[in-house]
Amino acid sequence: MTSPQTQQTRHLTDAELAAQPAAYWTRLAYEATIAYTRARIRELGYSQPQFWLLRNLSKNDLSPDGHGMTIPELQQAMRTYIRPEDDLEAEAADLLERGWLTRDDEGRLRITDRGEETRASFRQHLPAIRDGIHQGIDDADYATTLRVLQQMIRNTEGTL
Repeated sequence: MTSPQTQQTRHLTDAELAAQPAAYWTRLAYEATIAYTRARIRELGYSQPQFWLLRNLSKNDLSPDGHGMTIPELQQAMRTYIRPEDDLEAEAADLLERGWLTRDDEGRLRITDRGEETRASFRQHLPAIRDGIHQGIDDADYATTLRVLQQMIRNTEGTL
């Protein structure tokens, strides 16, 4: 059997694809889509972790109460999607300089009106990012792929 890396440069038959290791391809897809998404967000002038900070601090989005959060609380809230290289303290410092966040004496970060405007305006860019990732993939194939991945997670006793 040839390696997945060798086989990716030629068209694979269904039988060859069915024999491929799912973890290899899901890792490649994950890394590629994260890199693509982060590059598109960087083109807008900020980072994906900064966008997550704004979302988690907005009472109009993920914040349960809009009363602000500390960095450790934000790390906990983002534990399922934050990446090891993401430095929330540094990302927050940049947002503080931009006036998109404030920090009180207890270290709680809060989103400002300017930060809220930025968070809300980002939504207009989501369809273009999605379209770039989904180019050449119809919605039915995408939905099937997600159902297959969800079943693989269940089969391996993972958490959905």
